[in-house]
Amino acid sequence: MISSGNIFVIATRKWARVLLLLTLALAAGCRRERQEAVMPAPVSAPPAMIDPWQQAALKVEEDRGEPVGRQAKVEVPAQLKHAGDPRRFLGVQVAAWRELQLQTPHDFADLIPPIRKGELVELPALGQNYILYGVGYNATDEPLTHYDKAAGKSVTLYASDAELEQERTQIADSLKLLEETVANLKNELKAAPKRDRVLRAKFLSEVAENERAAKSLRERRKLLDSFYRNDKARRLLVAEYDMISTLARDFGGRAYDLQDAAARKAFKVRLLSYLRPAALKVLEEIAQTYRDKFGRPLAVTSLVRTDEYQRQLRETNQNATLIEVPPHTTGLAFDLYYRYMNAAEQTFIMSELGRLSDDGRIEVLRENRDHYHVFVFADGRRPGEDLIKQTLKGGATAPRPKRK
Repeated sequence: MISSGNIFVIATRKWARVLLLLTLALAAGCRRERQEAVMPAPVSAPPAMIDPWQQAALKVEEDRGEPVGRQAKVEVPAQLKHAGDPRRFLGVQVAAWRELQLQTPHDFADLIPPIRKGELVELPALGQNYILYGVGYNATDEPLTHYDKAAGKSVTLYASDAELEQERTQIADSLKLLEETVANLKNELKAAPKRDRVLRAKFLSEVAENERAAKSLRERRKLLDSFYRNDKARRLLVAEYDMISTLARDFGGRAYDLQDAAARKAFKVRLLSYLRPAALKVLEEIAQTYRDKFGRPLAVTSLVRTDEYQRQLRETNQNATLIEVPPHTTGLAFDLYYRYMNAAEQTFIMSELGRLSDDGRIEVLRENRDHYHVFVFADGRRPGEDLIKQTLKGGATAPRPKRK
């Protein structure tokens, strides 16, 4: 017969084994979690590249065992500060654009011609010495649009007239529902006891919310009509969609279904993974010296941008300037990430960037949000001082070339 004491011992051992198994399972889960990079692989990366990319990202994020990023104590070289005249930093970049008269992209459709001409070259998600770490991360999966920079508005590009009419019908139906809701709420407000301030405030808030939504829909309908009921504008939008859809059907051997949200996002991210050859050459030079020194890939967070994407970024990133010609739209700018770098790594990179700046090949700034912004002079030299002064006199902006 088994005594009560033995039963207690057996039960205790059983629960101990259960607890041990649970502990091992949790530990294994933690180990698996630690193997996942903080930044997800780019949605545009081919499946075969995802695992190598993850391993490279883990090297970027690897614990240094000492302060990193802005917590590391470093001496920032004067070439990366621009403390004396911060306006000049932007003015020099705009002056370089003016000198070269580069065409800059308003939207994703505008990126396609320079890509086809070879004026912009694609960077893979994982290069030999660098990794695209968040490039295009804020691109949405929304339908592609035409961006009217003068108005600061984006209008949807449609695959067919049927899609456009479906959109108009949805707007009309939604407006009707909102107007009926507002009317009902106002009736309930009239019937509500005048002393019941909480209830009346609730109705007033809901009325205002629905009226704002209705106003937004009316503005959207007005925007659609201003483009699609104008023959010239409509032809432009149709031509842009045709150009985009043609590329999407065969983008370097890969196809993207523009009717699928995930595919649209991947398509946009890929379009944002380009630079001009002169900028890529400098990026590769910096990346190789960093890899040779520290055995890690250099994290690149931003390459070319469109005016539309720049405005979108501005909503969450104050470093995303809204001057007439944002440097990234030229395809000559890229951002490097120092968040995970220790003092030695940062000092080395800043020394390299300072040397390139002294050589007149780049303009560079150490931003507070863990980035080095690098602008490359395409012809290997700074623009003339007269042009820089002229640009600064105009507020670091300048007339842009006419859009073709």
